[in-house]
Amino acid sequence: MLSLNRLSFDNLKGDMLGGLTAAIVSLPLALTFGVASGAGAEAGLYGAIIIGLFASLFGGTATLISEPTGPMTVVMTAVVTSLIAANPENGMAMAFTVVMLAGLFQILFGVLKLGKYITLMPYSVVSGFMSGIGLILIILQLAPALGQSSPGGGVIGTLMALPTLLSNTVTIEMALFAMTLFILFFTPAKIKKNIPPQLIALILISIVSVIAIGGEPIQRIGAIDVSLPNMVMPNFTQDQVRVMLLDALVLGMLGCIDSMLTSVIADNLTRTEHKSNKELIGQGLGNIMSGLFGGLPGAGATMGTVVNIQSGGRTALSGLVRVVVLIVAVFGAASLIEMIPLAVLAGIAVKVGVDILDWSFIKRAHRVSRHSTVIMYAVLLLTVFVDLIVAVGIGVFIANVITIEKLSASQSKNIKAMSDVDDRNPLDPDQRKLLNQAKGKVLFFYLSGAMIFGVSKALARERKNIKNHEVVIIDLSDVSMLDDTITLSLENVIEEALDLDKTVYVVVKTAKAKEKFQNLGLHTRLREEDFTQSRTAALKMALLKVQTNS
Repeated sequence: MLSLNRLSFDNLKGDMLGGLTAAIVSLPLALTFGVASGAGAEAGLYGAIIIGLFASLFGGTATLISEPTGPMTVVMTAVVTSLIAANPENGMAMAFTVVMLAGLFQILFGVLKLGKYITLMPYSVVSGFMSGIGLILIILQLAPALGQSSPGGGVIGTLMALPTLLSNTVTIEMALFAMTLFILFFTPAKIKKNIPPQLIALILISIVSVIAIGGEPIQRIGAIDVSLPNMVMPNFTQDQVRVMLLDALVLGMLGCIDSMLTSVIADNLTRTEHKSNKELIGQGLGNIMSGLFGGLPGAGATMGTVVNIQSGGRTALSGLVRVVVLIVAVFGAASLIEMIPLAVLAGIAVKVGVDILDWSFIKRAHRVSRHSTVIMYAVLLLTVFVDLIVAVGIGVFIANVITIEKLSASQSKNIKAMSDVDDRNPLDPDQRKLLNQAKGKVLFFYLSGAMIFGVSKALARERKNIKNHEVVIIDLSDVSMLDDTITLSLENVIEEALDLDKTVYVVVKTAKAKEKFQNLGLHTRLREEDFTQSRTAALKMALLKVQTNS
C-alpha cells in the first residue's frame, strides 16, 4: 500500500503556480503554529516542509497540502506543556516522540483500511470539538497579544492569570496585535485573491515594528536556526509509555479526521476521488519524519489545499513545488524572519481560531434539535476545560445512545405479532387465507428492516402471547440486518415456545442466517425441516400441525 506517487508534468504551469501560492500561505502559518506550540518557529517550518514533502510523495490526495494546522497545534501545545512540566530535561524530545507515535497510529489506521470510517462521527460532536479547539487557540494567544509570556497551565492557567496579564499590558504590542487583526479581517476581497492577508500582515506590521518602534524592546521570534534539523531520537521510560500512547492516539486520530475532511473538500473542488487509506499512510509517514527531525505534527490543511486548487494545482507536483519554495524562503530569509513580532503571530493565530469556530452551527443552534445543540456545547466545553479525548468520547457516546434510541423506537414498529389477518400484516391473499384457517392458533412473528439491540424490548413485549397459541412462526425473510443481541432475544423466544411444548418454524432467506441460529445450539431442539425460506411453506406446515392436533 506504501507506494511512491507518479509525478506528472502535464499541468506544469498550474502546479507551479499552485505550489507557489500555497507556500506563501503556509509560511506565516508555520511560524505562527511553531511559536504557539512552544516548540519554536523552527518546529513549525520543519513540520510544514517535511510533512508536505512526504504526504505529497506517498499520500492519496493529489492536490492536498499538508502542514501544521490549528487543531494539531492545540493538541501539540498541550503535549509539550505537560511533558516539559513532568520532565524538563527530556520533555521536548518526548513530545516529538509523541508525534512519531501519532504517525505510526495513522499508518496503522491506513493498513487496517479504516480511512472511510474515520469521519463517521456525529456532526454535533465534530462541530463542538472543532469549535472548542478554535476557542483554545484564541485563549492561548491572550498573553502574547498583551505583550507578555505565557503564564503556563493551558486554558485554565491563562484565564486565571488574565487579571495580571491585563494589568501588565504592553500597549505597543497590543497595538501591533490589533493592527494585525484589522488587516486579517478587513483586507478587501480583490486583494485577498492575489495576496494572502496573513502574508500582508506579517510583512507590513513587521516593517512598522522595526521603523516606528525602533530599538524599544518587544517580543520577537528571535534567531532562526537555518542549519539542517537534527534527528530527535525517541525518548521515554516505561512509566511514560501509557501517557505518550494516549497523547499519540489523540494526535493521530485528529490528524486523520482533519486530513480526511480536507480530502473530501479537495474531491469536491477537483471532481476526483481520493484514496483514504493511502492518504493516511502518507500522513503517518510525514508525521513520523517530522517528529524525527523536530517538526510539528500536521495534517491536510483546508486553506492551503483550496488555495492550491484555485491557483491551478492538480497533481502531487504542486505539493513538491510548495516544499521547494518554503525551503528557499526559510533558508534565504532567516535574518528577516527573526524580526517578526510575536504579537503579529498571535493575531494570525487568533484569526485561525475564529475561522475554526463552527459559526454556521453556532448561529443556527437554537433552530436545530435540542439534543444536537446540547451535545455540541457539551463537547465544546469539555474540549476547552477538561480534555480532548474525554470530550470526543463522551460526545460520541451520548450521540450514539440518542441515535440508537430513536432508531430503536422507529424499528420497534417493524416487529409485529399476529394471529389473524389485519391491515398491518405483510401477507399476500393466499397467506392470509392460511393464517385465517388456523383460527387464531398460529402466532405469526414478523420482523423487517435492520434489527439492532435497541429493539429487543419490543420483541420481549410480544412474547407474552406465546402461551395462547399452538404454533409460532418467526418470519425473518424481510430482515436486512440482525445483530447478535436480537439473535439472542429470538433464541429466548424460541426456547420459551419450545418449553411450553409449542411448535416453532423459522423463515430465513439465506443459509448464513440459518447458520447463525444453529450456532447458538438451537439445532439440538429445532429440526432441519423447521427452517424454511418460504413464508407460505411455514404457514402450510403450521396449519397442518394445528389440524393434526385437533
